[in-house]
Amino acid sequence: MSFQAYLDTIEKKTGLTPRQLVGIAHEKGLDQEGVKAGEILAWLKDDYELGRGHGMALVHVIQKGPGISSKHVGSGGTHNDESDVLWLDGIATKPSK
Repeated sequence: MSFQAYLDTIEKKTGLTPRQLVGIAHEKGLDQEGVKAGEILAWLKDDYELGRGHGMALVHVIQKGPGISSKHVGSGGTHNDESDVLWLDGIATKPSK
């Protein structure tokens, strides 16, 4: 599953865009330096019933922003993404290919 597909699935499951979840994490102080992934994963599991795989995709965005490594962009592999910048503003507003 691509990084973007994880984020799109999170939106479908929670009803919140990745950007909205990043905002909630910010309000909770979960984007501060030193916050461990486990703290963010626990919040996502408790409040949104997200598992580790989907949670780790969001952990990356919360801690590092929407940029990802370009090594999987256009790779055709399992984790193939179309861009090295993830779309955080929701499936309905995502630009078409």
